[in-house]
Amino acid sequence: MPYLERLGVHDLRLVVFSLVIGVLAATGAVAFRFLIELFTELFWPGEGHLVARAMEAPWWLIVLLPTAAGLAVGPVITFYAPEVRGPGVSEVIKAVAHGKSAMRRRVTPVKALVTSLLLGAGASVGREGPIIQIGAAAGSTLASWLRLDSERKRVCLACGAAAGIAATFNAPLAGALFAVEVILLDIRAAFIANIIVSAISASLFSRLFLGDFPTMDLTHFAISSYWEMLIYLALGVLAGITAIVFLKALDYSDRLFSRIPIPEWTKPGLGGLCLGVMGLFLPQVLGVGYDTVNLAVADKLVLSMAVMVLAGKIAATSLCIGSGMSGGVFAPSLVIGSSLGAAVGILAGTFFPELGVVPGHYALAGMGAVVAGSTLAPITAVLTIFELTHSYKIMLPLMLGCISSAAIVRTLFGYSVYEMRLIRQGVDVVRGRDMDVLRDMEVSQVMSRDVPTLSEGAALSEIIQKVLETDYPHFVVVNRAGELAGVLSARDLAPCLGYAADLEGVVLARDIMIRSVITVTEGADMAGALEMMEEHHVGSLPVMSTTSPKRVVGRLKKDDVLHTYTERLNKSRLLSCRGVGKKQTEHGIRRT
Repeated sequence: MPYLERLGVHDLRLVVFSLVIGVLAATGAVAFRFLIELFTELFWPGEGHLVARAMEAPWWLIVLLPTAAGLAVGPVITFYAPEVRGPGVSEVIKAVAHGKSAMRRRVTPVKALVTSLLLGAGASVGREGPIIQIGAAAGSTLASWLRLDSERKRVCLACGAAAGIAATFNAPLAGALFAVEVILLDIRAAFIANIIVSAISASLFSRLFLGDFPTMDLTHFAISSYWEMLIYLALGVLAGITAIVFLKALDYSDRLFSRIPIPEWTKPGLGGLCLGVMGLFLPQVLGVGYDTVNLAVADKLVLSMAVMVLAGKIAATSLCIGSGMSGGVFAPSLVIGSSLGAAVGILAGTFFPELGVVPGHYALAGMGAVVAGSTLAPITAVLTIFELTHSYKIMLPLMLGCISSAAIVRTLFGYSVYEMRLIRQGVDVVRGRDMDVLRDMEVSQVMSRDVPTLSEGAALSEIIQKVLETDYPHFVVVNRAGELAGVLSARDLAPCLGYAADLEGVVLARDIMIRSVITVTEGADMAGALEMMEEHHVGSLPVMSTTSPKRVVGRLKKDDVLHTYTERLNKSRLLSCRGVGKKQTEHGIRRT
């Protein structure tokens, strides 16, 4: 139906699906937040936010609740749905890259119940990662029901992830950019519109329940002096270093708990016990932590408390994630960033009183900078803070802090929190930026010029003899002019083997060859050639001459492409990461 395709009817159907996914993801996000509030009300006595309740609670309850919640969810995570362990975003990325964009349907209810129970009990994790995974699972489920192809399944999954962020922060732009910048490995520009539609529909639907107003009021934000930009730059550098400390703490905690000789299902309980003990001395580390963020932005966080929350939140979140609890790292990054920014702002105001520094403004910039460093998604971080405040004036210092933070982490560490978790699993994902390694290479640089050929008039005995003499599974069939006529494989020959004597002189190569052949030109880029192999499920392609399009000049094997990619990427990482890439080259590079 080429006429309907030219009218865009197929894409229009995908737009409708994106709209539905946005509503489903927003429904899941609203229900998830309701569950968190419900469990908080059930578990903690008193009124107000969780930290205020914890300050009034008896000591035994502070220790008991996280421990009991960890023991309750441990068996579920270990034996029933292991993919709900941790932030969840890594699992979404892995599903896009290696799982044909398929996520089990049980993920949505289990992730919502397990994480809301933990957060209600005071676990120091975020709610954004789980909401992203819930939204992605909704998109994956809908795509499976509708039997969409693999590329559109990826789009639906990304739509769900974008909708999750959009519904959580009332930030459709940040949601769409998060899906493109973090979740997807590579995408056609035409599909970005679907992600935006999903993010918008999720944001609009969530406003019906959560309201339509900026999360933080920044009507009086202003830069009193352009010398402040140097302080924001320094904040970005410190945020990058802090993000690296946070990432290393998460990795160390993960390794530490993996070595503890106790049953796997009891480890979340142990993490909860450690968290409860910390909560006795610093209750601000319990829960999501947005109450602390509000204090920092409102200039109500003193220097000593900012430093304690900064260190305590890193330790508490590392304990929870490392022990195997379900929860995200986005919100903890915001808390860590707000505490760092408030501390820098207070110190800057002390040493440079003439600048009229407002610590709350630095808290906001610190939030974005630490998120940018931990996720290596600076554009998403900038837009998230912008949409939380609806203030354009914050953009310049925010961009400076976020870009400098991401640059520090990329240079000194090399990986985001999501990539780090995938590498621990032995999975190194081909990111869109890494595909440039292949885009900069032509097929002629990798192809083999040793091409096994057959003439289209070759008899059956000649074909069998060639198959026996070579290790090649495919033969290029050429006509008398030496031009491509088709491709013949051992599989095409198999039906004739039992009747070889009778068919000799009757069946020729032209009779059993495949005439519809997928080819690539020698001047094409390697990324496009690899995508073509993936799309058509072939292991090699005939390479055609650029000047004579019907003449075969070589063959391109998928194994050779991946081998070349691995070598080039590892070399690039060794040079750019100053030794960090060397440590990780032992992990195989895999591709969808």
